[in-house]
Amino acid sequence: MPEYPRHRPPWWPEGAAFPPDAWQRQRRFAGRIAFLAIGLIVLTIAACTISFWVAALNLGWIELPLMVEGMPMPFPSRNLGPALWASRFGGLIWFAGVGLIIVLVIRAIRRLIGPISEVMQAAQRVEGGDYAVRVRERGPRDVRRLGRAFNAMATRLERNEQDRRRLLADVTHELRTPLTILQGQLEGLLDGVYPRDDAHLSVALEETRVMARLIEDLRTLTLSEAGSLRLERESVDPGELIAEVAAAFEAQAAQAGIRLDGETEAALPALDADPTRLREVLSNLIANALRYTPADGEIRLRAARAGESLCLTVSDTGRGIPASDVPHIFDRFYKGADSRGTGLGLAIAKSLVEAHGGTITAESAPGQGTTMTVRLPLPAE
Repeated sequence: MPEYPRHRPPWWPEGAAFPPDAWQRQRRFAGRIAFLAIGLIVLTIAACTISFWVAALNLGWIELPLMVEGMPMPFPSRNLGPALWASRFGGLIWFAGVGLIIVLVIRAIRRLIGPISEVMQAAQRVEGGDYAVRVRERGPRDVRRLGRAFNAMATRLERNEQDRRRLLADVTHELRTPLTILQGQLEGLLDGVYPRDDAHLSVALEETRVMARLIEDLRTLTLSEAGSLRLERESVDPGELIAEVAAAFEAQAAQAGIRLDGETEAALPALDADPTRLREVLSNLIANALRYTPADGEIRLRAARAGESLCLTVSDTGRGIPASDVPHIFDRFYKGADSRGTGLGLAIAKSLVEAHGGTITAESAPGQGTTMTVRLPLPAE
């Protein structure tokens, strides 16, 4: 059992409870094991001692002086036959009781040690890379909790391993296309197939920008999911945020023949958030809306209060999302059948919103447009 500091160490996170509940449970569990071991030792010593004395009396190894008619006499005596047989019968009952207690103690120990041994063997298999192993949740309550925690850990490790492999395959696939185009352009320029003019050099330059955006998106997503993304929090006016994002896409929307409107509810409180990251979230949502909204369509960007949260919604009149795709649109690299992006925009938006302590949801139906809703907690007044 490791020793834990009695006072909160300087490296412990501020505001976090110390010691944690897990340490308290470990101490209680270790205390129960120690109590059981001490009790077993005491019981064994007492049983051996009393059994020895009972056996010695019954076998005549020890004589106890008894008073018969006021005179001491040795034990046993021919006149005490019934008492002797009663003593022997009591001794047999005592031996049977001690044996039963020993059997029960051994059974309790096996019931405790068996599941723990199973968890240890499973842990060795996990160490070897077998994340599919699970243990049965059996035994005392604390041991069942240990098995449940181990299964949850193994499930998470297995899911992380699957995500890692899928991410590696997706990144390789996404980088292959711009690298192939870039390689072809440069080889054509060097071999004289293409003239070394701005048109062909700009194609190569654009592909490097595609790769740079992909790498930056992956970096942002990885830091956010790992909880290492730093947020430069400050007071953010929702009205100014909506106006800035709408202005940034106004020209692009006008060129596509799409109406872009920004609305803000009156008297909204300021947010404690990172304005750059929130603009990135809304920019991803509006970029998707512009991509799938036809000419003469409409995109509405709105900020309103809902209880203790601020709701930022981006709704469009586009073709909508199939019902089978809606639960997966925030997954990394998930793309619909007609998607032209990298599949990272909505995943990044989700991770950035969650880093602010908020949530993001989508409502859509084919032919009826899409509404993305971001809910962010408002500071206490």
